[in-house]
Amino acid sequence: MVKQPMSPSESLNNSEQPEKISLPKTSESENLKKIRHTTSHVMAMAVQKLFPKAQVTIGPWIENGFYYDFDSPEAFTDKDLKAIQKEMVKIINRKLPVTREEVSREEAERRIKAIQEPYKLEILADIKEEPITIYHLGDQWWDLCAGPHVENTGDLNPKAIDLESVAGAYWRGDETKAQLQRIYGTAWETPEQLAEYKRRKEEALRRDHRKLGKELGLFIFSDLVGPGLPLWTPKGTLLRSILEDFLKQEQLKRGYLPVVTPHIARVDLFKTSGHWQKYKEDMFPLMADDEEAKANEIGFVMKPMNCPFHIQIYKSELRSYRELPMRLAEFGTVYRYEQSGELGGLTRVRGFTVDDSHLFVTPEQLDSEFLSVVDLILSVFRSLQLKNFKARLSFRDPGSDKYIGSDDAWEKAQGAIRRAVEQLGMEHFEGIGEAAFYGPKLDFIFQDALEREWQLGTVQVDYNLPERFDLEYVAEDGSRKRPVMLHRAPFGSLERLIGILIEEYAGDFPLWLAPVQARLLPVSDTQLDFAKEVALKMQMQGIRAEVDTSGDRLGKLIRNAEKEKVPVMAVVGAKEVETNSLSIRTRASGELGTIAVDEVVEKMKTAIATFNNF
Repeated sequence: MVKQPMSPSESLNNSEQPEKISLPKTSESENLKKIRHTTSHVMAMAVQKLFPKAQVTIGPWIENGFYYDFDSPEAFTDKDLKAIQKEMVKIINRKLPVTREEVSREEAERRIKAIQEPYKLEILADIKEEPITIYHLGDQWWDLCAGPHVENTGDLNPKAIDLESVAGAYWRGDETKAQLQRIYGTAWETPEQLAEYKRRKEEALRRDHRKLGKELGLFIFSDLVGPGLPLWTPKGTLLRSILEDFLKQEQLKRGYLPVVTPHIARVDLFKTSGHWQKYKEDMFPLMADDEEAKANEIGFVMKPMNCPFHIQIYKSELRSYRELPMRLAEFGTVYRYEQSGELGGLTRVRGFTVDDSHLFVTPEQLDSEFLSVVDLILSVFRSLQLKNFKARLSFRDPGSDKYIGSDDAWEKAQGAIRRAVEQLGMEHFEGIGEAAFYGPKLDFIFQDALEREWQLGTVQVDYNLPERFDLEYVAEDGSRKRPVMLHRAPFGSLERLIGILIEEYAGDFPLWLAPVQARLLPVSDTQLDFAKEVALKMQMQGIRAEVDTSGDRLGKLIRNAEKEKVPVMAVVGAKEVETNSLSIRTRASGELGTIAVDEVVEKMKTAIATFNNF
């Protein structure tokens, strides 16, 4: 984990800091796995006791709790959840033993038919290994299950359990099959952990980028446009432009060449790259002239990736080793046909803009270029004040068939990534199976203020696409050689990044990034002309300033600016006009008193240029 140094105000004596409560994920704790798996069974037993007609389907643990899907003629309500949780407490207090039994497939089938649970028969059919394992809660209730579980329901702490919500779900996730009711719950080792979990959930709601994005006037969604397709308002578009311009300038300093490519292409382009074969289910459907063309897969598709387009630019002429490395960069919008149930605000959309770049390098240049890309990504994180992140070596799973290319190509690519993190002394971990289908990646996993993890920057090493597209360059000795590709995106996608930043900052953007950096608040119409003159002066110096011309009382002007999280508020009264000054109030430092206009402008310019607050 990489952490920025603490400020003096942060580095308080440890005795003054409340003890931090750890909330591990289920996958990180074998004990939590047992607790949550058992609690899901206790919940299912309670449901079937209170609602005898309810049939159980599946009930797995998830990273922060568990769920169970039920086919019930009665719709579960919040009142029902309270009754179910009360019944769960009774079951826990009875201290029923949790026992494992092995039976033959035939015996399992006989028992399931006896209790008339058709969904369990389907689950049984999917279990390939034998013997079949069943877990019992005392002699009252059982289900097909592989475990693990606690030994006794008394090992669960009822004060560390909470049923959270009811949602709709389809059997097997198939919209053509039965609609079920899914009850979500959470379970922890201690009541203190549950309380901290609830606190973080409440804080997450307060920071929710969908809520704040609407309040701050950054983006909207329209049912008529369609889900997963955000519409950016003027302020939101300005925010995007600020981020784009920032990275474009950084890239120009580092020798990147800007390009622009289309939104659609012939499907043959993606057949050559392998996207059509490996990624087809996530792409929008083929656009064909007629049914015959559609049947023969002749037509156009919306691009899910930018890399095949950049490859065509590279391949448009024979390159010399003297031209390498070639760094092509584009803010390219791509399209993924995400399922509607998987969409979530800006963090999971169907159309998004990637800060994409593809570097074509000689094998000898690979290590140094990879390190330069990592340096750029870390520089971006510092400017965005993203402090806590770790590096994941996203390698292929040798047992999977989803990857393309030779073992030798993969070994060379993964070796390059390993060398880079070792040379940098960067703390890292391996994510086997997390690689892209064409190459391994170094992913930066950011941990936000609520300790949730998000993937942001990424850099990939690719020997396979240069092979598939037959890329070449003329080497120093006149021979033809194959370049290596680096795919990199410090932001990942603008939509996802902005959603994460809104929640990380709770909508309170750093000064350099705020769509409106300063708002002038005239006490009366008498000061309006002066306020407009100052705002224009700020704008001429590159400061995004505006004047509140609503004519409201000063208190409301300040409250509105606070609500919209404007970093710098400048009150303009008769005294300020007379002395050519501004009464400054900032979100970062509070009241700063009366400061001359020219001094305010210079201080703001310096703070913005250095990515600091005023």
